[in-house]
Amino acid sequence: MTPFSAAQRSRVTMLDVAERAGVSKASVSRFIGDDRALLSDAIALRIEQAIDELGYRPNQMARGLKRGRTRLIGMLVADIRNPYSIAVMHGVETACRQHGYSLVVCNTDRDDEQERQHLAALRSYNIEGLIVNTLGHHLDQLLELQREMPLVLVDRKVEPLHSDMVGLDNPAAVRMAVEHLEQQGYRDVLLVSEATDGTSSRLERLESFKAEIARRPGLTGAVVELDGELQGRLQTFLARPGPKALFCANGVAALACTHTLKALGCTLFDDVGLIALDDLDWYPLVGNGITALAQPTQAIGASAFDCLLKRLRGDTAPTRTLDFLPELIIRGSTALSLCRSELARESR
Repeated sequence: MTPFSAAQRSRVTMLDVAERAGVSKASVSRFIGDDRALLSDAIALRIEQAIDELGYRPNQMARGLKRGRTRLIGMLVADIRNPYSIAVMHGVETACRQHGYSLVVCNTDRDDEQERQHLAALRSYNIEGLIVNTLGHHLDQLLELQREMPLVLVDRKVEPLHSDMVGLDNPAAVRMAVEHLEQQGYRDVLLVSEATDGTSSRLERLESFKAEIARRPGLTGAVVELDGELQGRLQTFLARPGPKALFCANGVAALACTHTLKALGCTLFDDVGLIALDDLDWYPLVGNGITALAQPTQAIGASAFDCLLKRLRGDTAPTRTLDFLPELIIRGSTALSLCRSELARESR
């Protein structure tokens, strides 16, 4: 048997296989397609031997286009560096693989022009469905794609798109966080968030936080966004009397706050409590660990694909919204003993 290099294998055609096996090109097409049963055992064996000898690799994309099926799913992500995006993407990809689909991921890097280009590219790949985790600033393109294929939104609503939506139950998550801090004895809470920038999930968390504070007379609260003034704002917050805590609206905010508290010389978490939405690998390593609201990212990603798959299989039911609950993971950053020491100092 003659060894073939990768470059040589890429040049081997179906006609080469047919000539080596002494059969027609149509027979080779049947062998690598869905009609292998139409061939005799002897012809199938000759074709199989020729494919092995030549190192032939069928062009799966071309076959898919010919049949109108590529088994490709597109995913548009606003920021692939965000740990949440990576975790959800893993859930989507795992589900795709289990059902024989491949995932094409495009990162817009929160850039509108990149989003426009990626949408055009995804369309040219003949994807069968699309999962969207962006602000959807190129609405015309998204609406056009939606007319051609099923589309599912993850985490972020794009109101004119009447599509299935999968994400976190943000009001419930905020309620769990504020309730935990109140039960631990904290009385002053600062919500720290990335800039809302029209992101529906961030806006929901902000509005839910304000509502929770308003209905709890024992609590005071305020909101700040990540910017160049964060250190000064945290310093002002730390100078306020009474037991206080930070509520970080996602992992990016949690990392920024942790860096800033260290820069201010705080002993984590003696001077201030901290709870964060998302549960990242480094949370247990900071101080006595950061209390977290863990999002079920694997389930969110898998459910997004499941919604898409149902639509691909002809489901015409009304659009659905799947809101998942987080899991509260209590660590040392909201320890009750710290609150007691603050309350004891206040009573003197």
